Amino acid sequence: MILHESLRLYPPVTTIGRRANEDIVLGELSIPAGVLISSPVILLQHDKEIWGEDANKFNPERFKEGISSATKGQVTYFPFSWGPRICIGQNFATLEAKMAVSMILQSFSFQLSPSYAHAPQSIITMQPQYGAPLIFHKL
Repeated sequence: MILHESLRLYPPVTTIGRRANEDIVLGELSIPAGVLISSPVILLQHDKEIWGEDANKFNPERFKEGISSATKGQVTYFPFSWGPRICIGQNFATLEAKMAVSMILQSFSFQLSPSYAHAPQSIITMQPQYGAPLIFHKL
């Protein structure tokens, strides 16, 4: 739940671009072949209409019944893209994150340093502008 909520608030890539390879009609919107379509992942994953009034708050509980329940069956959570072009590294990245956190928590507790300044920025991928200094305590 914590990993999903972290990826919702801070997706690795904030915008996904695709080119329409054929004419597409979505309701009253007509998209001709060759047009570049940009999906603002960061905006969809912070949308209050989708996620509720606490959309900008860290709330891992929203994923307690899984992604499908959290998104109400909509394709509104896609930190690694979606469909046939989903990131090939998604499973590896998720497994690696779970393993790293579990290994750290076996030997340490940690807290954010008082010097931490929350300043996410997007430079190809989402990252903290001033780093994320932590204080580790051996268990």
